[in-house]
Amino acid sequence: MMRLLPYAIFIAIMFAVGFTASAWSVPGEWYAALEKPWFNPPNWVFGPVWTLLYILIGIAGAIGWNSAARGPLTALWGVQLLLNGAWSLSFFAMQQPVLALAVVLALLAAIIAFTVLAWRPARMAALLFLPYAAWVSFASVLNAAIVYLN
Repeated sequence: MMRLLPYAIFIAIMFAVGFTASAWSVPGEWYAALEKPWFNPPNWVFGPVWTLLYILIGIAGAIGWNSAARGPLTALWGVQLLLNGAWSLSFFAMQQPVLALAVVLALLAAIIAFTVLAWRPARMAALLFLPYAAWVSFASVLNAAIVYLN
């Protein structure tokens, strides 16, 4: 049972950030008025995608915690956590897509750094971050397109 505790804790932390970010991410009139690119997914896609990603990110964090590279991996995991929440705050709550673009690019860099650092000591954690990296890469392009169009 104790071996599962880090997984439960890391997943719970991700969902706490996710629920907080979702409170900031309610698309309102401002978001509806933005020009969006043709590849912008419908709003209903984001909830299921982020739910799955939060579980994968939480599991990856616990694997990193249990690895030989615990300190650096946990630090990078924490950085991505803060940037993940900061994106929703900057884009939706502050209505600053340019700032959000800088945040999402920093988030992508943190995800890549975690993945590279985890590759040898915690390969499964690195692999679990690959869907996250793909989604945040897409989100970066989407955010950049919104900045360009508006």
